[in-house]
Amino acid sequence: MMTIAEEILLLAYREDTGKPQIGSIELDAAVAGAVLAELAVNNRIDLDGKAVVAKDAAPLGDAELDAALARIAGETRRRKPEWWVGKLDSRKLRGRLLSRLAERGVLSEEQTKILGIFPSTRYPELDPAPERALRQRVRSVLDGATPDERTGVLIAVLHAAKLDRKAFPDAPRQRIKEIAKGEWAGVAVRTTIASIHAAVAAGAIAAAVAATS
Repeated sequence: MMTIAEEILLLAYREDTGKPQIGSIELDAAVAGAVLAELAVNNRIDLDGKAVVAKDAAPLGDAELDAALARIAGETRRRKPEWWVGKLDSRKLRGRLLSRLAERGVLSEEQTKILGIFPSTRYPELDPAPERALRQRVRSVLDGATPDERTGVLIAVLHAAKLDRKAFPDAPRQRIKEIAKGEWAGVAVRTTIASIHAAVAAGAIAAAVAATS
């Protein structure tokens, strides 16, 4: 089974060109937030006041989730979800997850060069079946079915990163916002979703300041 972060990436990259449909700031925050939210869904982390704490340090059997859990369990200072989204936010994390999808035959991994000089990697879809099943699951919820926690988190993260508009352009906006509020989820999951919004907003502001300075 794919992780929520892998599902985010599957929907974020165009099937034909293998390029992301949103910017790296939004995408990397979404991937990091999805990792954190999946730990919450699996009852591995919780909130103590406003701080993320390890509730159960037992591994889940996924290298990326277990690495994130170990970092949280080993952190001696009390950290908010926003801090952890920023800490886990990494282009390298995205690359590792994309490579995993390629290793499983879901995506292909093509090395190219921009302007014949700068190396770049594209990830066109190789096997359409996983994304087809994923879209059917999400579409069922968007059409009114009660979301399970995993699907609810996925939709909420898509919305936080503004990827919902690209992945499901004809979906009812009000339904997506309703799910994104997280009333179906526990406090730790809802707070993590809010932290993704904050991370995306902060990243956008920082990029705008850098562009005008």
